[in-house]
Amino acid sequence: MKAARLHGQQDVRIEDVPEPTPGPGQVKIRNAYAGICGSDLHFYFALDSVPYDLTTPHPLTGARLPQILGHEFSGTIVEVGEGVNGLSVGDRGAVHPTFATCGKCPACLRGVPMTCPLMGALGATAIGGGLSEYVVANAEQFHKLPDDVDLLTGALVEPMSVAWHGVARSGVQPGGTALVAGAGPIGIGAWFALKARGVDKVLVSEPSAQRREVMASLGATVVDPVGGDLSAAVAALTDGGGLDVVIEAAGAGAALESGISSLAPNGRVVVVSLHEHPTHLNPTELMMTQKEIVGAVGYGHDEFDAVIAAMSDGLYDTTGWVQERDLDDIVDALHQLRTGTGSKVLLRVS
Repeated sequence: MKAARLHGQQDVRIEDVPEPTPGPGQVKIRNAYAGICGSDLHFYFALDSVPYDLTTPHPLTGARLPQILGHEFSGTIVEVGEGVNGLSVGDRGAVHPTFATCGKCPACLRGVPMTCPLMGALGATAIGGGLSEYVVANAEQFHKLPDDVDLLTGALVEPMSVAWHGVARSGVQPGGTALVAGAGPIGIGAWFALKARGVDKVLVSEPSAQRREVMASLGATVVDPVGGDLSAAVAALTDGGGLDVVIEAAGAGAALESGISSLAPNGRVVVVSLHEHPTHLNPTELMMTQKEIVGAVGYGHDEFDAVIAAMSDGLYDTTGWVQERDLDDIVDALHQLRTGTGSKVLLRVS
């Protein structure tokens, strides 16, 4: 089967690899679409900044370079392993990529396994991934899609769940005010998740004119944080009172700093983006205004299901921000996204 495998920094190859076989409790999936994520860009362009050593076998999964990429994907079951109940050949679904955690670290013991330092995930730190024609996954990783959610939309469940979890971490209430910093896929997902929670006063900050145009076409209020006046836009949205929450999805220090300044007292910034470089903060501002900064990574299985239900309810619109390309185009797509051109690329796998 064909697969996109990462061999090293800026070295992704389309190769023929053996098809996997499902074991007990597993299903074999014919992948349909797989998305390119911001973390894939880090793997490709800044492998040294990734908090995993892919040159040695993963202690839980045994995975190492070359690694099949793709942790945002959907597909159809073509084979069911022994002992699997509730799933059948022909079922369509989105795959929750994470399945291996140590069970012993403080993160696991505190019930937040998505922060386990030994977390194993398909397409990153486990054998197999969505950017291949077939993959094997544990049955509980496969979340069935209803008839009114197609496989293309199903490949968006994973990144939309990242955004859903980030908004949940914000604690924002219906009728609140929010800023989404960055209109990449996670920022777009945060905007949808805020709307689903009854937060209508949302401002999207994005320096790319193309991405601002996409967000405006979806109905968002947008501002250019570089050429425009972010402070004035926040004041107009909040009657001068400041924001309840900021979802920082830009991965840029300037976005985090301006987000903190835009908060009302007791406001909260949620960081849902990887930062390749450190930033400078003034802790005194946090102390004097009781503002908070929290992180958000991953999602739970319940959040995966919540996003699928919201998709079924018609709360997500892919118009203008989702682009389909072929698997063979992966390198071009990675470079395209690195320049900030476009929003979401889904690769047709099979």
